[in-house]
Amino acid sequence: MQLTILLSSEAETATLAARLAPRLAAGDILLLNGQIGAGKSFFSRALIRARLGNPTEDVPSPTFTLVQTYEADVPIWHCDLYRLTHPDEVIELGLTDAFDTAICLIEWPDRLGSMTPASALTLDFIALSDGTHQVTLTGSKQWDAKLDDL
Repeated sequence: MQLTILLSSEAETATLAARLAPRLAAGDILLLNGQIGAGKSFFSRALIRARLGNPTEDVPSPTFTLVQTYEADVPIWHCDLYRLTHPDEVIELGLTDAFDTAICLIEWPDRLGSMTPASALTLDFIALSDGTHQVTLTGSKQWDAKLDDL
């Protein structure tokens, strides 16, 4: 399954996140790829706020803490793995356990190495020269139903 969406504004990015948020369940993992400024963190914040039902929720970047967790009907883990130097550090964070019990939003997922879950949905963000953004969602067949009519 692959779906490419053009996002012409932050509002459209937030709408996409809000439409995806209620479709997620424990064990769903979103791998967010893209350069700095491509929209990964904005999308993550919007999805977390939508899932929590609180548009003003403080959602700090996990750049320095590596992981921010949120208590919702299903725990949400927002991870920024940019500063990891070895995939084994993922185990120390407890992230591999969260793969089964939480919704995981993972920025810089290349740092997972061989621990990258095959069942994850990959979102590739690109900031285009005209100021818009593009995201391509790629996942296994299990994502078809969740992404139908997104």
